[in-house]
Amino acid sequence: MRYTKRGPLRFTSHRDFARAFERAIQRANVPIAYSQGFSPHPKISYASAAPTGVASEAEYLEIGLNATVDPVELMSALNAALSPGLDVIEAVEAPVGGLSLADRIEASRWRLELPGVSDDALAGAVKAFVAADEVLVERLTKQGRRTFDSRSAVLLIEAVSAPDGVGVGECAILDLVVRQVTPAVRPDDVLSGLRVVADLQLPLPPRATRLAQGTLTPQGEILDPLVADHGTALSSER
Repeated sequence: MRYTKRGPLRFTSHRDFARAFERAIQRANVPIAYSQGFSPHPKISYASAAPTGVASEAEYLEIGLNATVDPVELMSALNAALSPGLDVIEAVEAPVGGLSLADRIEASRWRLELPGVSDDALAGAVKAFVAADEVLVERLTKQGRRTFDSRSAVLLIEAVSAPDGVGVGECAILDLVVRQVTPAVRPDDVLSGLRVVADLQLPLPPRATRLAQGTLTPQGEILDPLVADHGTALSSER
């Protein structure tokens, strides 16, 4: 399934969404399968969940069922039980023996809105970032502070102008494509990298939206991970 995090629901943590989704499954009477053992849990697998505070049009998960269901009816039932903003917009019956969802996700595309930053300032920072062979940043992890390269995972980084008449005040926009690596390079890591190479300061919190994630084509485009199964896929917009 493909689902979204929109509006205020972008502040929903992955753990909170997982609890909400399990409750939606129960309310919708979905014939969910459970694991074996002393502590059975519903068979739900999430792929590369977006960080808390980040909006997304392309989050993915897999569920195991005990019975075949109609994808349209499943989406409708789940959306009736989920809060608006957490919306299931595509469902696919996975083929037997096919690649797992996680194996189909190689990169993500992001849109970062930077209020209070001029187009020229962002363009200069992007130029410095692209020219660097390595941009080391630091992040606090569960294992303590970790330093890693934020440059090598970035496949595309570009400052783009907002359409005329859109938005109020100064707000630069960053178009970003990042390869899925370990440790994961997140949008805020790239912004930290821009600060390292060009001292780009953000006077206001950025607004990040994941636009797509999936398989990389030879042309550098990101292919929806469900596209191979579109013979059985059905989508719905709320």
